[in-house]
Amino acid sequence: MAIFPQTRARTSAPYSAAVRLPSLRYIGPNWYATVMGTAIVAGAGAALPLHVPGLRVACTVVWALSALLLVAVLAARAGHWSAHRDQARAHLLDPAVAPFYGCLAMALLAVGGSTMVVGRDVIGHRAALAVDVVLYSAGTAIGLAVAVAIPYLMVVRHRPAPGTASPVWLLPVVAPMVSAALGPLLVPELPAGQWREGMLLACYAMFGLSLLATLTMLPLIFARLVHRGPLPLALTPTLFLVLGPLGQSTTAVGQLADVAPGAIGAPYASALGAFAVLYGVPVMGFALLWLALAGSMVVRALRGGMTFSMTWWGFTFPVGTCVTGAAGLARHTGLTAFAWLAVALYVLLVSAWAVAALRTLRGLVSGALLAAPQAPRPVTARTT
Repeated sequence: MAIFPQTRARTSAPYSAAVRLPSLRYIGPNWYATVMGTAIVAGAGAALPLHVPGLRVACTVVWALSALLLVAVLAARAGHWSAHRDQARAHLLDPAVAPFYGCLAMALLAVGGSTMVVGRDVIGHRAALAVDVVLYSAGTAIGLAVAVAIPYLMVVRHRPAPGTASPVWLLPVVAPMVSAALGPLLVPELPAGQWREGMLLACYAMFGLSLLATLTMLPLIFARLVHRGPLPLALTPTLFLVLGPLGQSTTAVGQLADVAPGAIGAPYASALGAFAVLYGVPVMGFALLWLALAGSMVVRALRGGMTFSMTWWGFTFPVGTCVTGAAGLARHTGLTAFAWLAVALYVLLVSAWAVAALRTLRGLVSGALLAAPQAPRPVTARTT
């Protein structure tokens, strides 16, 4: 989602370098955001607490598109690592790029979850379950590894300067929260007893892991905004990434409460149902506050000359998690207000996805998104 600094290729190169695929050199891990943003459109649409004619079919089509995107981006990234290992290593050691490796885990998880929710209408429950088990297992393993590896690199190699915290830092630590939110889809498929309870509590452990890491980083991000001013224009959409752990954690507690009665004893199951509301309502309130703040900053950036970049995909997945979070609160509280909130957020999600997808397709056709990035223009947003 960020515009990555790159080194230009040499004009004269040996034959072995000439046969490389130059278009893959600039395919960074941020491209997995296109998969995440597309899959969440399908999953969030299926979660809406109302029936809209044709919505299920549309969600199924979008799910199929997300699956194709996942295969395409995985292949492109494999080609990137194979043909441009120097650039791949440079990405991993770049503090502005490395956090996007969390997107790989979330892309796998998002497609797996949407397969279980809407893809089963096409491929059947058994095949959907097999796909979800594979993608969930891989996504969770990668997400947990990234949640440790990227903060480790930040400490021992990246060493970011004080006051440079970015919302992008949340990407590695929010991946386990996605596992916590989508794990409940698999709980009923496990044998009753130890297996179900173990899976349920493992999801709560990942919920806590991600939540506490997020609470550690959020003050740094807000302090950076207050003390150093708005983000650069191209990075302004990353402010929406803060919505990811907020909406996804609200979704997680709601989904886990749904499956708790069949996985754990009655005293705990009822307590977890109450926790879903007691936690979800205040966090959703903060998410709406941040949505208003981030939206205002985006409007300011647009007035200041912000143009399209891959960061615009930050408008999709985080908003989608708020859709599923609001839908869960509507289910647990019975309040119509939460149902309409979910619908309103879903309209915002689909609109943002359509714009980002159209601009990305245009950039791919023109080759602009596959070319070497140019240095950012010295443009700042207007103060009014």
